[in-house]
Amino acid sequence: MSAPLVAIIGGGFTGALVAWHLARRTGPTPVDIVVIEPRRKLGAGLAYSTADPSHRINVPASRMTMRTDIKDDFHRWIEARGITLSEGSITPDGAFYPQRGLVADYVGEALAADLRDGRIRHLRTRATGLARPDRFRITLEDGARLQADHVVIATSHPPPGLPEGFAALGGDPRLVADPSDAEAITDAARNAQRVLVLGTGLTSADVIASLDRQGFRGDILALSRRGLRSRGHATGYPDSPADFASDPARTALELLRRVRGAVARDAQAGLPWQATLDRVRLDGPAIWAALPPPQRARLVRRLRVWWDVHRFRIAPQVEDVLDRLIADDRLRIRAGRIRHAIADPAGLIVTWSPRRQPSRSEVFDRVILTTGPAHHQVLARSPLLSSARQAGLLDADQLGLGLLVADGCRAVGASGDPVPGLWVAGPLARGHVGELMGIPEVTAHAEQVAERLAADLRALTRAGSDESADGDTLRRVH
Repeated sequence: MSAPLVAIIGGGFTGALVAWHLARRTGPTPVDIVVIEPRRKLGAGLAYSTADPSHRINVPASRMTMRTDIKDDFHRWIEARGITLSEGSITPDGAFYPQRGLVADYVGEALAADLRDGRIRHLRTRATGLARPDRFRITLEDGARLQADHVVIATSHPPPGLPEGFAALGGDPRLVADPSDAEAITDAARNAQRVLVLGTGLTSADVIASLDRQGFRGDILALSRRGLRSRGHATGYPDSPADFASDPARTALELLRRVRGAVARDAQAGLPWQATLDRVRLDGPAIWAALPPPQRARLVRRLRVWWDVHRFRIAPQVEDVLDRLIADDRLRIRAGRIRHAIADPAGLIVTWSPRRQPSRSEVFDRVILTTGPAHHQVLARSPLLSSARQAGLLDADQLGLGLLVADGCRAVGASGDPVPGLWVAGPLARGHVGELMGIPEVTAHAEQVAERLAADLRALTRAGSDESADGDTLRRVH
């Protein structure tokens, strides 16, 4: 009996961790682990493939890890190797906020031995199709096909969608639709004086910090519907005593009231709001599990943006850049809606409406989209996921956050039942799991997928051994 093949589609942080933990958990069990990822380095993905030194991790290195039994493994790794961090990476309280590319080095080193020994194979290509006539059949971008016994979907969310008001400008080079396009950001820093950044979250902050680092001397308008920027970190505080898990809220409104009450009580005890929100994040699985589907939908619709700006905090160094540009009147962060945009030799003329004010038009040399992933378009914009849906293997979750899953990580197909052997790892499963965007949660989820997958493989191996033993008995009898 040949070793079963596990194909992990997507080799960013999530996919790399599933492969690494699966190799640890299968031990002597024969298994062929293949990671399908076009990037040169596993573990980089979109988040950690950036080489821009102004793109820093958004939490201290002491909160990042590949394994839940060592919470500060990334910090330890940096210290153990004597890595010299770039200027400004260490805060006065000793926390490390290095550039994000270092995370890829950390993951890459962990996988190196398995890749060298062939325990894990890296297939540098892109998966474009998925079906299951008997075993899973994965179509690759060159037309080749790979047969697999188990498939783990560990792909990322799609890039931002083009806002309706910019539909006519899709081919204009002054519209930067991909904020990870380093050349386009550099061009804007060197050649633009008036920049519109659509979005005011983490990606917006990264883009603004990158523009500033590369010598941009013009003016920036950062625009979103609510005009909320990501909050910063506090340091040196103890854990909040708040408890949201023992008797979790059953409605979004009740949850909001309980969080506000806990923030007030913590403030009286001298704790910052960050301590309370850290507790909400820790209790996230219990909170999410207790909310009925209509209340989950209400939370996503009404409260998600507020959660995001408090939960996804920016590195202190990036916060300093934003504060300085605001103080110098070179950065405006505003709430408003885009009405329309037209191309003109003088620039892109954008008409937008501030809250409760008349529309206004401004001319920009560049418009950079940082509106966040188009979660609800994840199936439509991915040939791989779209083909799997057509084959009845996948479906979208009802909240528009990713894919429909059961038991935390098993893909649910058109029949409404989990598809045997098909798994979803990482943020695409968060419609079922809840909070699943930060490194601690992604790491725990990768471990869960690897453990359950390893258990299935062990059961398959035992079944195969039993069949072989039965076959030997029959041959001896005859």
